[in-house]
Amino acid sequence: MSKKFVIEAIMLAIYGELMAPSQPVEYLIPASTIYELDEFLLSQEPIMPLASDDQYVRQVMQEMSQFFSDPFNRKRLEKGLIAPWSQVPFTFPNGVTLTIVNGEDNAMWGEIFDPVETQLLLTSIRFEVPLITDQPDYQDRILEYVVPVQFYDVEDFEFALEQGISLKELQEP
Repeated sequence: MSKKFVIEAIMLAIYGELMAPSQPVEYLIPASTIYELDEFLLSQEPIMPLASDDQYVRQVMQEMSQFFSDPFNRKRLEKGLIAPWSQVPFTFPNGVTLTIVNGEDNAMWGEIFDPVETQLLLTSIRFEVPLITDQPDYQDRILEYVVPVQFYDVEDFEFALEQGISLKELQEP
């Protein structure tokens, strides 16, 4: 059985090691973050501090964008993501499944979280799956506003994959 995590598409491009896990993993990815890839590609702002890293990440993002723009995959997404919270899985041979989720953005947290952050949180809550992020300010806001999600910093991914801490363990006194 694979472990599940909520993540945004760009993090898979930035942290390529997430696509080569030590055991099977399923990433739940809000569809909005797939469409966000093209926005990052068109942006002139650097994604990574080093030019060589930035170029490589943009190449990976381009490949991801092309994968989801492929007519067969695009049609699967269009037909499969009609209803709220519907899902379309894409299985890869290395034990990774990318499950694209049609998350709802209900502006639950107003201006505290942007729409993508809100969709990540709602997906995590809906499916009771931990969130993977690399943004300390986002993590701080989750804690400050007591959002009922479990999250891991991307640097703790191997711990989360191998051991992790279950929601039940967190809720026990």
